[in-house]
Amino acid sequence: MVEKSGRPGYLQIADDLRTQIRTGSLAPGAALPSTAQLGQRYDVSASVVKAAISVLRTEGLIVGQQGKGVFVREGAAESLQEPASSEVMDQLSQMRSTLAALGERIADLEKAVFQGPKRSR
Repeated sequence: MVEKSGRPGYLQIADDLRTQIRTGSLAPGAALPSTAQLGQRYDVSASVVKAAISVLRTEGLIVGQQGKGVFVREGAAESLQEPASSEVMDQLSQMRSTLAALGERIADLEKAVFQGPKRSR
């Protein structure tokens, strides 16, 4: 069942299914339960389940086969356990530096704009 934690239900479902894929409860090639079954399991509407499935499909963990169902992609569990590459970590580091510099620039602009005496109307 989806918790009322403030985190969207579809993300909670995606997290749960992702965990099942990582642990092998949903093995490569295994069919996911139907939208209706997942809706009952998590006590949500079909649209919430479809949104969760869409997240996992975008992540490349599952594949749909028209008229057959949705299946765990071969190698999905391994892709969840791969450590972050150094390239990704480098990009994150650069982004943090850029954001810090932007924060400093914004602070400087605010000082310049708001340092003057307040004008009365």
